[in-house]
Amino acid sequence: MRAVVTVTGTDKRGIIAKVSGFLFERDVNIEDISQTVLGEQFAMIMMTETGENCDFLKLKEELEEMGSKIGMSVRIQHAAIFDAMHNV
Repeated sequence: MRAVVTVTGTDKRGIIAKVSGFLFERDVNIEDISQTVLGEQFAMIMMTETGENCDFLKLKEELEEMGSKIGMSVRIQHAAIFDAMHNV
């Protein structure tokens, strides 16, 4: 399933490494990634593909918990929902 992961918060070293490593350990492939730093604020959007046997709700909870541990907001949603919310 295609899903969008967003990461926001105060910029610090290792954010991309931590999030991408976390996804790799859960067999989630990153298909595209965009990140920027505005002042001290970090923002990243990743288009991902989860494995067929992925428990999406568990992954969502784990991502949010990991984000909290590193001081970032980390969210995941189905790509179709993300697309619908961002198309005018």
